[in-house]
Amino acid sequence: MKPEDIQARVLYRDALMLIIDKPAGLPVHAGPGGGDNLERHFDALRFGLPRAPTLAHRLDRDTSGCLILGRHPKALRKLGKLFQEGRVSKTYWAVVAGSPPAEEGHIEASLFKRTNKNGWKMEVVPDGTPESQASVTDYRVRGRAETPDGPITWVELYPRTGRTHQIRVHMAHVGCPLLGDPAYGGPAGQPLHLHSRGILLPLYPSRDPVGAEAPVPAHLRAALKRCGWTGE
Repeated sequence: MKPEDIQARVLYRDALMLIIDKPAGLPVHAGPGGGDNLERHFDALRFGLPRAPTLAHRLDRDTSGCLILGRHPKALRKLGKLFQEGRVSKTYWAVVAGSPPAEEGHIEASLFKRTNKNGWKMEVVPDGTPESQASVTDYRVRGRAETPDGPITWVELYPRTGRTHQIRVHMAHVGCPLLGDPAYGGPAGQPLHLHSRGILLPLYPSRDPVGAEAPVPAHLRAALKRCGWTGE
């Protein structure tokens, strides 16, 4: 990725933070196996400041869309407090296999990270299970389609907590795994159909909330159009 490539992905910028459009398939930070990652390109996002910005939160490697960066330590502390207090509003778009049980829904299911010799996965567990994390996702159906492989649904999701793989596990829990998510029961052979569409936060007490909306990436467009999306 060239400096101008990541600079072109800036959706919002002010003195405290940046919101960028993260590409799918690129991890946000270096993993144990090395390889390219988003953080290694952050120096191109200094825009005159003495240091590169830093991640204020995370997105999975295969999730695209809105990602917030803090431009200096004071900004990161302020952003971290907003995330911790649940004051950051996040909107995701996903295309799932099957049909959700209702046009709108509230999924409240605790998650637990299960590790074995083959790696780890998040699982839904009973409330109160030791080390489990309370997790809440609201959703609404935006469109549906029939395909040769069965029904698919365009869903808008509002995670009220920020657990690892939360949307992926919650949708699988209600019988609607995401397209491209075989780890949680979804159809394989295609990219993960999960996009961080928008983000909004009350960064400045005397101003309206600030945020951004990320354009729909190419790999989601065909499925969304099948479900009735007419474009940006």
